Amino acid sequence: DFTEMMRALGYPRLISMENFHTPNFMLVSEVLLWLVKRYEPQTDIPPDVETEQDRVFFIKAVAQFMATKAHIKLNTKKLYQADGYAVKELLKVTSVLYGAMNTKGVERADVSEEDSSKFKFDLGSKIADLKAARQLASEITSKGASLYDLLGKEVELREARTESIARPLEINEAEKVMKIAIDCVLEQVQKTKDMLNNVALDEANLEAKIEKRKLELERSQKRLQTLQSVRPAFMDEYEKIEEQLQKQYSSYLEKFRNLTYMEQLLDDHRRIEQEMFEEAANMLHLTQNRLKEEEQRLLKSGSKWD
Repeated sequence: DFTEMMRALGYPRLISMENFHTPNFMLVSEVLLWLVKRYEPQTDIPPDVETEQDRVFFIKAVAQFMATKAHIKLNTKKLYQADGYAVKELLKVTSVLYGAMNTKGVERADVSEEDSSKFKFDLGSKIADLKAARQLASEITSKGASLYDLLGKEVELREARTESIARPLEINEAEKVMKIAIDCVLEQVQKTKDMLNNVALDEANLEAKIEKRKLELERSQKRLQTLQSVRPAFMDEYEKIEEQLQKQYSSYLEKFRNLTYMEQLLDDHRRIEQEMFEEAANMLHLTQNRLKEEEQRLLKSGSKWD
């Protein structure tokens, strides 16, 4: 899985899938930057991910790099979520690196903890060298074919070249060509001036809008200060009613405390009466039992005398 592949590739930290149960953008960005450096150490991707804009730029840069260099298409939205869905996108890159490592004969089960830390796997540079070699071979082939065709036409071109060199230079034709070139340059200069004028006009419009917003802000602040300094007409009545409400609330608290205390006293009195009643009932029951026992004893003694 992802954690085992990262451990086999030599990632310095231990990663658990529990780290991705909640969005963890710092860990995702660290892993992405490490994988990119692993793929091509010379790449230059800014690691700043403090603000939202920096994070969006970082994700886009990594996705563009992997698409152009490794032909791996990453889902930027899932990467930005930085949760379990982001692991599936990271797995696309780690699978490529892990597969390339296995093709070199490095068995993951035979790599110990010490060997994995010493193992240096620079796939990015190898792929870059391979692409450069392929491009250079293609250029050499195309250049050789072009050179062969040109050498085949050398006999015909030699006569035309000699004839062109021997022919005197025509001033009128040269002036015509120079005039065309000058007109093109002047046209480009005019286009640049127009663009500069448009920029100046846009700048003036923006400054006018900013000045207008500043005036509106000043007016709003003055109005706010005026409203804060003016005392409403109902404030006197409001303060008077608030004072009365405070008194009523104090009276309510006092009565509520007294009522609670009286209820507690009543409950205590009822409990004591109940205990006294139960005690009297127990005493009466004991007295009745003694009387019955005495009566039975007297009856037994009377029957003996008879």
